[in-house]
Parts: sequence; C-alpha cells; structure tokens
Amino acid sequence: MHPNPAFRTADAARNLAFARDRGFGTLCLNGSAGPLISHIPFVLSDSGHEARLHLLRSNPIVRATTAATPAAIAVTGPDAYVSPDWYGDPGQVPTWNYIAVHLRGALEPRPQEELRADLDLLSAHFEHRLLPKPPWTTAKMEAGALDRMMRTIRPFRFHVESVEGTWKMNQNKTPAQRLGAAEGVETGGIGSETAHLAALMRAVKA
Repeated sequence: MHPNPAFRTADAARNLAFARDRGFGTLCLNGSAGPLISHIPFVLSDSGHEARLHLLRSNPIVRATTAATPAAIAVTGPDAYVSPDWYGDPGQVPTWNYIAVHLRGALEPRPQEELRADLDLLSAHFEHRLLPKPPWTTAKMEAGALDRMMRTIRPFRFHVESVEGTWKMNQNKTPAQRLGAAEGVETGGIGSETAHLAALMRAVKA
C-alpha cells in the first residue's frame, strides 16, 4: 500500500465493495522455497469476512496449504502512467495512478463436497452481468464431464482479517493539476481502463 495517507482515505466498506465487484485477484502466501502466487477468481461474501475460491490440485499452493495458512489477495483496478507535462507545472515528476485493495487473512482447504456449490456461486456472480444472455450454469454440462473436471480442483475459503486500499488519484495535487492529468490519462494514457481512471480522478473532492 502507498504510504501517503492522501491515497488511503477509502473506508473498509468501499474497499470491500471494490474487491467484491472485481472478483479477481492475486493470491499470495509464503512457501518453503519462496513466495507462492496464483491469479484467481473469487466470490467475497456480503459481510466481507470470507471469500470462496478454488485451485487446481496441481497448484503448489494446494500442496502447501494443509490447514489454515496466512495469505493475502491483492485486487487491482484501473491504472495509468501520469506524465508531468499534463500538470502544467515544470516542477512535477512522473507517477502512476491506480487502485489496489489488499485482503489479508488465512487460506483454508475445504471438503470436496462443497465444490459444486462454490462453482455455481462463482459462475452466477459473473453470469448475471451478461444479461440478457441466459446465464450459464453447471447444469448445462454433462454429468460425467463435470465430475471429471471437479476431480482436478479443490475448494478453499479465504478468511478476511484485514483490508487495506490505495486509491491514487492525484489527491495531493491542485484541482487544476489533477484535472489536467485526468485529461491526459483519458486521451493518451498508458495503462488499463484509463477512461474509468480519468473519471475517478475527476470525481475526487477538492
């Protein structure tokens, strides 16, 4: 997380809502030979206390997690390089604006019997956004094919113990500088979801 408190004013509810909506992050934990990392979809509960996810059985994290294990999930959003030329002030330097939320807690393996419900919950979490398309469900698969695929994955729970968020939107600049940067990010920015990021920069309260 960025140390500047100007970028860390979002409360837990906003950070959790962002992570829940995103539903995709980087799972990290310590392994015997170094950090273990996996990029995962997940469903965060309404309370924000628990996330459901699954991993391939061949994933090193599965072998390393035989009981509840300290871990973190990093969830990132829109980001963009910010050129100092966009501020209209020769005394500025380049930076990168972004959103990142870190969930810290414990990763716990769960019984295989919970997997089907987890898969249904995960697909429903994203499929409902694709309306008017009828949502895909596991019921559309042949039972044999579904069973074969489920044997290759393992359900997990991530128990959230703390949440931190950085929303770096040039809050430490003057309104004119920030709006100039937002225009540059939207029209010629390097990053991801730059139009969304520019809109968030413009929405920052002075």
